[in-house]
Amino acid sequence: MKIGIIVGATREGRGTDRAAKWVARAAEKLEGADVEVLDLRDYELPFFDEAISPQYNPERKPEGAVKAWLDKLAEKDGFVVVTPEYNRSLPAVLKNALDYVAYELEKKPVALVAHGSTGGAQAVHTLRAVTAGALGVSVPRATYIPTMAGMAFDEEGNLNEDLAANPYGPNGALQATLADFQWYATALKDAR
Repeated sequence: MKIGIIVGATREGRGTDRAAKWVARAAEKLEGADVEVLDLRDYELPFFDEAISPQYNPERKPEGAVKAWLDKLAEKDGFVVVTPEYNRSLPAVLKNALDYVAYELEKKPVALVAHGSTGGAQAVHTLRAVTAGALGVSVPRATYIPTMAGMAFDEEGNLNEDLAANPYGPNGALQATLADFQWYATALKDAR
């Protein structure tokens, strides 16, 4: 199972990359997992400005960073999106990257891990709608980290002691989210 861990923030000083390391380590423990972190910093995507929606453009011929991004998504069996919450929603850079998607997420599971003052709940809510629009399948469980990732994780992606010690905290939530993700990934891959 080829899993893409999408780092949904690119700003200087972000903590989302730390959270993505934590998620990637946990995902690597799933049976048959081949995990790759997909950092949006590695794809210099311009603002989406195509004349029509990618799903309705049979003549579309993406190039450069857009083609590289879409090709990378196409090769994966599912995704875990790790995102902060900005102004009660997802970061613009993440929405922009998903606006380029035509059929690359179709019938593939998308699990959500968010962080922020409300655990990223509103970013997750918005991402569920965006995922459906991109024809992906949003995994029902999500992981909510109730603080900024820079405060929750060290540089290597280790969860701080207080959060790690909470039996009902992020570690348990991530395990449940990934268990659901694996179930959906297997079921959907078999059905595709």
